[in-house]
Amino acid sequence: MESASDVLRRIFGGSSSVGAEMADTLRRKQALRNSTYPKPSQTRVIAVANQKGGVGKTTSVVNISAALADAGAHVLVIDLDPQGNASTAFGIEHASGSDSVYDVLEGRKAIAEVKSTAVDFPSLDVVPSTIDLSGAELEIANLSKRTYLLKDALDAALADNNEHYDYVIIDCAPSLGLLVLNALCAAHEVMIPIQAEYYALEGLGQLLKTIGLVQSSLNKDLIVSTMMVTMFDKRTILSQEVYDEVQRHYPSILLKTTIPRSIKIAEAPSFNKAAISYDANGNGSVAYREAALEIAQRSEEVLRMIDAQKKGK
Repeated sequence: MESASDVLRRIFGGSSSVGAEMADTLRRKQALRNSTYPKPSQTRVIAVANQKGGVGKTTSVVNISAALADAGAHVLVIDLDPQGNASTAFGIEHASGSDSVYDVLEGRKAIAEVKSTAVDFPSLDVVPSTIDLSGAELEIANLSKRTYLLKDALDAALADNNEHYDYVIIDCAPSLGLLVLNALCAAHEVMIPIQAEYYALEGLGQLLKTIGLVQSSLNKDLIVSTMMVTMFDKRTILSQEVYDEVQRHYPSILLKTTIPRSIKIAEAPSFNKAAISYDANGNGSVAYREAALEIAQRSEEVLRMIDAQKKGK
């Protein structure tokens, strides 16, 4: 009996790029069904950061978190961007004045008191952000432990034996300010989404310099564990050249999976959805599930890297 991908190839033949792409997407989706997403032996705390806006950072946080949760992991997303786009995508209330990560940083609330469960993913909790967070940097600037406010709150939440998270994923604002420093001090590792264009490579150096400063003074255990190329257009030479350039410099941490440009990915947040639930069969959704699988499969390797960093090796 013919598989669905065989039928598509027979109908469209080798001359149709649309048919070939549909068949390839279906083949990849079938491969994912046969894959196991291993859970990490310890909680992974990942800050997703890039000071350049428009690189797919929040979109990646939402869809990788959703894909991991959909595969059985228990995930906590901390929305540390005042725009609150991750909160929107998960259907979480985040109007000004509502309980949020702002209250956590100010010490008024614990993480357990402000988190909510995502509408489509019962094993995914979200600490929402509100526009009130935009003034937090000025308010906490004079505090003695201003860079460790999120770390202290997260450590307290993770010490609660009644609830174990496999992943804590922090969505950072597109800046290198105090909120991002809080994320980098709370995290064990950093994931960097990189848009498939040369301007994105220029900003990467400044981000890595900032991470290096954090490693040398504020969080010596921090590592850069993952890079991922987003908005990849396989029809262009430029996208492949950017990927090859990143791979040349960072071969051990760059994901093989690239995230394509996709209208459906862009549309999903307007429906308070992650792309993987809004357009489950789309090429972008399949790519994010593949990226999440790579991240899950690399967990023990990354945990060993973090342990080696702690030991100064």
